[in-house]
Amino acid sequence: MAEPDQPSTARMIDHWLGGAHHHPVDVAAAGAFEGAYGPCAEIFRSLRDFLGRAVRAIADAGVDNFLVFGAGVPTCGNVHEVAPDATVLYTDVDPVTVRLGQRLLADSDRAGYGYGDATDIGTVDPAQLHRFVPGWGRRPVGVVFLGLAAFLDDDTLARTLDELYEAVAPGSFLAIDFDGEELAAYPEALAMMGPAFRMRAPARFGPLLGRWQPTADGIVPVAQWRPAGVPEPVPDAFYGALAVKPAD
Repeated sequence: MAEPDQPSTARMIDHWLGGAHHHPVDVAAAGAFEGAYGPCAEIFRSLRDFLGRAVRAIADAGVDNFLVFGAGVPTCGNVHEVAPDATVLYTDVDPVTVRLGQRLLADSDRAGYGYGDATDIGTVDPAQLHRFVPGWGRRPVGVVFLGLAAFLDDDTLARTLDELYEAVAPGSFLAIDFDGEELAAYPEALAMMGPAFRMRAPARFGPLLGRWQPTADGIVPVAQWRPAGVPEPVPDAFYGALAVKPAD
């Protein structure tokens, strides 16, 4: 496989998480961002830890299949590693990331990877849904929606989450994160995120969930969501929540 000439956010995060599926161009881009902001590894590890705790909570509630949007590289504590007895369909819109994910999961019979745009659920391959998310629409599912809200405007995000709510069975869960206003103090780093990137004040998060009902934990900095011990002292860059579509 040829070395890519453009960095990938998914592979940059893999680098920050200590993974092995990135290239020099990704390391260089990660270094440039850190030069404008500061260390990122601890922040992304905190977000990945939140994912793990949320997935375990979903699994503990009896849900054994997951649909993941904006999945990135499926390693370093991703969903199928946290919930090894579950079936998982990872999706992304970046074809290079999809091909990498398919290669990494080629030998798995419980996790698959395909194209999927969260804003248009019809783009997810029905055959993959049937295989890895059995009973889609009829059985509860865990929907993972991390790293996406910051790149959708309010109307698109609210519509997308409402369409997902309508599509899933009662008893389903949504794990989601939002970007706070941490980068406002770092204009050079903020510029690197591109014009689609949206920071939001925490007061704006809740209304965007629409009919999804957050658990009693609320929407809090990810390090403070059901921490295992004392929360890690990381900047409040990401806020997270676990929300549910109540059972009938």
